[in-house]
Amino acid sequence: MSCGCFGASTLKKKRSPSPSDTPNEIDGYPLDNIMHFSDKELRLATDDYHPSKKIGRGGFGTVYQGTLKDGRQVAVKTLSVGSRQGVREFLTEIKTIYNVKHPNLVELIGCCVQGLNRVLVYEYVENNSLDRALLGTRNTNIKLDWRKRSAICTGTARGLAFLHEELVPHIVHRDIKASNILLDRDFNPKIGDFGLAKLFPDDITHISTRIAGTTGYLAPEYAMGGQLTMKADVYSFGVLILEIISSKSSSRANWGGSNKFLLEWAWQLHEEGKLLELVDPNMGEFPEEEVIRYMKVAFFCTQAAGSRRPLMSQVVDMLSKKIRLNEKQLTAPGFFQDSGESSLKKSSFESTSYQFSSTPVSITQVTPR
Repeated sequence: MSCGCFGASTLKKKRSPSPSDTPNEIDGYPLDNIMHFSDKELRLATDDYHPSKKIGRGGFGTVYQGTLKDGRQVAVKTLSVGSRQGVREFLTEIKTIYNVKHPNLVELIGCCVQGLNRVLVYEYVENNSLDRALLGTRNTNIKLDWRKRSAICTGTARGLAFLHEELVPHIVHRDIKASNILLDRDFNPKIGDFGLAKLFPDDITHISTRIAGTTGYLAPEYAMGGQLTMKADVYSFGVLILEIISSKSSSRANWGGSNKFLLEWAWQLHEEGKLLELVDPNMGEFPEEEVIRYMKVAFFCTQAAGSRRPLMSQVVDMLSKKIRLNEKQLTAPGFFQDSGESSLKKSSFESTSYQFSSTPVSITQVTPR
């Protein structure tokens, strides 16, 4: 994305209304309305990034819980010093996401650019990440019944639909996984970590870029061919549904007693008519028909050909409304393994068009039950 929108050479420096000495530009690039924190402020907020304040770690940095001078709790994400992002690239990315607001997206509060430091300051989300709730040490205070799990599925779907279809320019996340879904005090899901997000300009229907993602969640056409579209996010979301229902990790290949990834095992159970065996026994009572429908939605999302996957707005409807799924259109999901093997042959996905169409493939029959 062009960085000319900042107009660094033409915009005049304006005095910030903040009483602090927050800069209005960094290396000649205006901050506009982005809140900027000094390194000193963030070190005070996190007790100098004390290990006891660490609440998460990802491929791009570490997250610390912090308390600002006004008492507000924040999540401070320090990006690795080895990042290749220059000031202009960094501020371009921040400017893009700073004003993106949605109930199911983690809100970016501000940033710090000081020397080599690249820090993002987010709202603090009380119940940490979904993977800790699903896959971490069992906490008696966190019980994810079906009501909570279904709300996490639909809320995450709404957040993705907003990024894909409502926001202009559209955003593809490209690393949808349980650790990037945070849960607030009421267990409402918020999609986090937009450090990997890339924009889709309106005149571009697909892009090829560096592979970034997590084994078990990667769409075959992305993992094998580097072809990234929003349908890769849809695939990852389908896998996430299965994790939420089963409380099993998609990145481990030991399910079903035959070295299968979670999606492979789930499809095997579907073919054997045993889908309910996938359900986490700790979930308690649940509506069997609804849970099975959610798992079938996951299969629609993980179809081998990206063109056969639904849009996220369709997924929201499939999850939240009593519509009849056209199961005759279901085919085996596409699988990818670290060895480079895939159930989706390279020639088959290279010949498939992944361009966006104003007339999406019909996935469902919207027929009230």
